[in-house]
Formats: sequence, C-alpha cells, structure tokens
Amino acid sequence: MLTDSERFAFSAWRIHAFASTGNAYDAVQTEETIAAGDTLLILDEGVVGVAMTWPFAVTAKPGKLHAVSEPRAGETLEHIEKALGVPDGSIARACRLARTLSFAIDAGLVPLLPELLATEAGG
Repeated sequence: MLTDSERFAFSAWRIHAFASTGNAYDAVQTEETIAAGDTLLILDEGVVGVAMTWPFAVTAKPGKLHAVSEPRAGETLEHIEKALGVPDGSIARACRLARTLSFAIDAGLVPLLPELLATEAGG
C-alpha cells in the first residue's frame, strides 16, 4: 500500500502563456496565481522565462523580461536559483521548453546545461 507521500510524490510544472513579454511582466507583478519558479511562455516573441519578483528570460532574446547576468566562474544553476529565490529546477525546466520550441538559449546559461543542451553550443 502506498503512503500519502508516495501517492502524492509529484511536482506540477506550471506554464503561463502570454501575448507579449510586457504582458507577462505585468502579470507576474499582479497575478497571485503565478508563483516564483513558474515558466513564462511568449510564443510570438520567441521568449521563455521564469517568474519571480523580477521575471527573467532564459532565451537569448529577453523582450521586456530581465536578461540573465553572466554566471561567475564556478557558479551552477543551483547557485543562481538560490540567489534568485526560485525553486530548484525552475531554470532547467524553462530551458528545456525553450529548446523544445527551438528558441535560442541565453549564451550564459548554455555551459550550465551540458546534458540538456549538448547541441546548443554547436548551432
């Protein structure tokens, strides 16, 4: 028999779609149902981002979202997520979606995702 923790051992991945990065930014600031770490998808602009106080893009083109700062030497995704206050895996999930949609990933994030984006650096 499964315990409650085994029966409910899953995590939801929430993706919010918007018409523009400006709309996405505004919604993150005002909509209580969008939580830190949720994925933001703006198809028309080719942008995927992560929700937080200052929502940021994981794609090369950030639109009206904030761009990711160049990671420092030795910095990992876990370090960045902790510093930004987003749940573990938030950036990797957003990058996976961007990659699936053939959107270019921010060049600073590519080296931090070798197993996910092995072909990104080559073109």
